[in-house]
Amino acid sequence: MLTNIMYVTVYVTDQDRALRFYTEGLGLEKRIDFPGPDGRFLTVGVPDGPVQIILWSHAAGAGRPGGGGRDAAPGPLILESDDLRKDFETMRRRGVTFDEPEPEDYPFGVRIEAVDPDGNRISLRQQRKP
Repeated sequence: MLTNIMYVTVYVTDQDRALRFYTEGLGLEKRIDFPGPDGRFLTVGVPDGPVQIILWSHAAGAGRPGGGGRDAAPGPLILESDDLRKDFETMRRRGVTFDEPEPEDYPFGVRIEAVDPDGNRISLRQQRKP
């Protein structure tokens, strides 16, 4: 029986640039970084979280949904925050680019979409408190 999601992959054109964005911009931590037979295996993750994000070197636009703005398909990552408005301000000061000027309220909670240097959308969410 399956027990866990180990990895998800985000395709990037420059792994070092992506590593800076995901660690210094979003605040994730670097987990694994070693050369493999098929290329550099580089992962980041939420501190103490079980899932790791593979930053895989690939041609521009690979795996990126089309469109933009609030009606676009979700990106390859959806990250959860317990205080999205606070995290949004921190990330914005760090230079992270967002689709909208501020997080928006929805029936499920709060959301905003960030964009990495390769144009991959990262959905940031905060669940509504009961």
